[in-house]
Amino acid sequence: MSSYLGPSKLTDHKALIFDVYGTLVDWESGVYAALKPLLSRFPASARWSRKEAILAFTSVETNIQAQEPTLLYSDLLAKVHEVLEARLIASSNLSADDPVKRWPLFPDSSKALHDLAKHFKLIVLSNVDHASFAYTHAYLSEGSGPFEGTTLPNSKSPFSLILTAQDTHAYKPSLEGFNIALEALRTDPSLLGSGPNILTTEEIKSRVLVVAQSLVHDHEPARQLNIQSIWIDRQGAAMRPDDIETSEKKWTWRFETLGEMAKAVQDEINH
Repeated sequence: MSSYLGPSKLTDHKALIFDVYGTLVDWESGVYAALKPLLSRFPASARWSRKEAILAFTSVETNIQAQEPTLLYSDLLAKVHEVLEARLIASSNLSADDPVKRWPLFPDSSKALHDLAKHFKLIVLSNVDHASFAYTHAYLSEGSGPFEGTTLPNSKSPFSLILTAQDTHAYKPSLEGFNIALEALRTDPSLLGSGPNILTTEEIKSRVLVVAQSLVHDHEPARQLNIQSIWIDRQGAAMRPDDIETSEKKWTWRFETLGEMAKAVQDEINH
């Protein structure tokens, strides 16, 4: 299912700013799997639903991100677990290894990204750090895995620019990361196909789309900056609002999968 609420076409744009975790990677399943050993130790948390566990995690995560915006995401994950551990008065069973590399991709992510990269410049704006994203980047580039190394197969990467919270020193929904992405587009006109022409901020915004699952972390900031956005409405996500059909729309287009979006782009090109 898709819904179109804006005046332009998808293919009128030149660049896509992608969220990764929640949009391309099933981070909820990854986080929930990592929390289960801890939660199962206590009668109360052992009965938590997946949604209750994710909400408990994000409550702590959001507080820490606000307090320590420069903290690397891999360190932030460990700190979130420490806080939950303290609250449950238990020892942690979370591996010291970076859990992000075990978070599964959504099945359509890699192919759809490569299809979209034929028509747009793809830009990552993610709340993780370089080391954590290296595994996901390789997986998205190769389309298979798991990938345990850190060497990136650059020739297969669909991305033209990668910005993490380690680069922006801010966690979304802060506008800082989005503004840094816009500045990168301004200083490198090739990302927008504008040749040597210097574009105004508003011209840049008109050529960019934000693509993401999180309404809070991505679509609300995009709306504040007057940038059109595409909601990848992953069905069954714990963070998906229950009142979505009656609440104010924060997106321009809506698709249930990235593959559906890629098909819509191809349909526009064919017609």
